[in-house]
Amino acid sequence: MTQFDTLWASLPAPALLIGPADEILDVNPAAEGFLNHSAKSLLGELLWDKVMINAAIEEAFERARANGSVLYVNDVDVGSGARAPLQCNLQIAPLQEADSQMLLLIAPREISARVELGQDTRSAARSAIGMAEMLAHEIKNPLAGITGAAQLLSMNLSNGDLEMTDLIVAETRRIVKLLEQVEMFGNLRPPAKQTVNVHDVLDRARRAATVGFGAHMTFVEDYDPSLPLTLADPDQLQQVFLNLLKNASEAADDEGGQIRLKTSFDMSLRVRRRDGKRGAVPLQIDIIDNGPGLPSEIGTAVFEPFVSGKENGTGLGLALVSKIIEDHDGYLRVDSVPGRTVFRVSLPVAPQKTTDHESEGTGD
Repeated sequence: MTQFDTLWASLPAPALLIGPADEILDVNPAAEGFLNHSAKSLLGELLWDKVMINAAIEEAFERARANGSVLYVNDVDVGSGARAPLQCNLQIAPLQEADSQMLLLIAPREISARVELGQDTRSAARSAIGMAEMLAHEIKNPLAGITGAAQLLSMNLSNGDLEMTDLIVAETRRIVKLLEQVEMFGNLRPPAKQTVNVHDVLDRARRAATVGFGAHMTFVEDYDPSLPLTLADPDQLQQVFLNLLKNASEAADDEGGQIRLKTSFDMSLRVRRRDGKRGAVPLQIDIIDNGPGLPSEIGTAVFEPFVSGKENGTGLGLALVSKIIEDHDGYLRVDSVPGRTVFRVSLPVAPQKTTDHESEGTGD
């Protein structure tokens, strides 16, 4: 491999080399991951057939080629047909000493915006959760008294009046369940991390779903068998996958739908961790459903506490998922359009010294 090949493969931003007839001559691994297409399916294809941009830039692209100039295009939605579009900045430049070849760099804006915004919202969210946790503890005791009183009253009431006491009991139990979710969010223990094969955890979550809430769904597995191990708490990770599978199952109608479990490796994604450093999160776990999609007004706020796209939803399930992934130095995002919603969990690779040490400890 030449130095150029190494540099091309290491570029963190999606990059495409475009030929004189706007055909795709080469793509780097980051572009394969971003477009959700393999290099084999992209090479030789017309750029505009594989990269969907919601702006008419073909003429400007051709002028940049003819003039040997650089073209910048900001704040455009870029997709591929195989994935929902993201808002991106584009940079298009002629390749020196290569006749009419152009280099297209794609810079997704959502990741950096989500990470930076998340730092501001998480502190407010934690304060809200802390207050709610304190209130939950104080409210549960009188609720237990109300439930007990309603049950005692029901022993001496006629059938007509029993409906009212049954309603009191049912509603107080629903409130208690909500308060327990708030307490669980606030009391989540730090993850007990160990080396984990994400496919094992995914399979356990899938099996649990198929005999329960997801019995009406069709599950499709699309795993990358070469995926390395991650460092995670397997129980908390299973809780994440179960929650995402439950959301996907509830989004479908009574006749069911399809949930695709996809894993892949993408070295281009990095996130800012709590210590301010940026770390790679190359393990990608996608949970994809063909349901109606999230309400457009919610967007990525669906990960904030008390924000829900479901009627009577508490808005704590995905907030808990987000907190767990953050505690694992990972990243969580969603792309949603009608007919295709993708929740992507991105996790770091387990340090080599950890995996080596554990493998030595398991030998005879």
